[in-house]
Amino acid sequence: MSDVLVHMENITKHFGPVIALNGVSFDVKAGECHCLLGDNGAGKSTFIKTMSGVHKPTSGEILFEGQRMSFGSPRDAMEAGIATVYQDLAMIPLMSVTRNFWMGREPRRRVGPLKVIDFDLANRTTMDEMARMGINLRSPDQAVGTLSGGERQTVAIARAVYFGAKVLILDEPTSALGVRQTANVLATVDRVRKSGIGVVFITHNVRHAMAVGDRFTVLNRGQTLGTADRGHITAEDLQDLMAGGQEMAALEGSLGGTV
Repeated sequence: MSDVLVHMENITKHFGPVIALNGVSFDVKAGECHCLLGDNGAGKSTFIKTMSGVHKPTSGEILFEGQRMSFGSPRDAMEAGIATVYQDLAMIPLMSVTRNFWMGREPRRRVGPLKVIDFDLANRTTMDEMARMGINLRSPDQAVGTLSGGERQTVAIARAVYFGAKVLILDEPTSALGVRQTANVLATVDRVRKSGIGVVFITHNVRHAMAVGDRFTVLNRGQTLGTADRGHITAEDLQDLMAGGQEMAALEGSLGGTV
């Protein structure tokens, strides 16, 4: 389909005798949030790193916008348009929101023979992009460490979107957040999806997945158990699958639709 941004077909990843991924197929479309659910040890981290260029698959293929891709590094994936926001967020708490937003990509202007950072443009852009995501900062000079966990997540997401992400991979973005902060992050995910970006939302929290997901895939011991559309599966079914229950194919009759 033309709206499929990333398609992973029959991906395996071996680390010596250990099989971390065993025939995983997954795709994400423009403007959708595809949730990948799995318990600890299901293979979610290896999946993220394979899609984002950290690991090369042992076998299988990855198509990006219909073209076969072989990312040599995370930078290759980022340049193609696949951005990953990890749990640690890769931010420096004592630095300002602006410096974290632009880290390594600061806009510059010429002053005589020199090029210096254009802080006026950087600050203005940072404030505008954060406001688009629903966060009104006191100041662009505010230290990232003074923000809530949800606001820091939003900085990382806004940064990825501003620098051209077509696919945004979110690694457990709500795992350590309170109720209000979680609601803010889920609202940000919804804004990103509605802008046409494909979101891969990786979580072990079924309630959070059900709040924003358009499709749901369960990963268990390195294998996917199938994919279900929103409205064709319940939170209880997803929870059972994560715990090692029946495969989705066995649920077709009771779900009233194609799984």
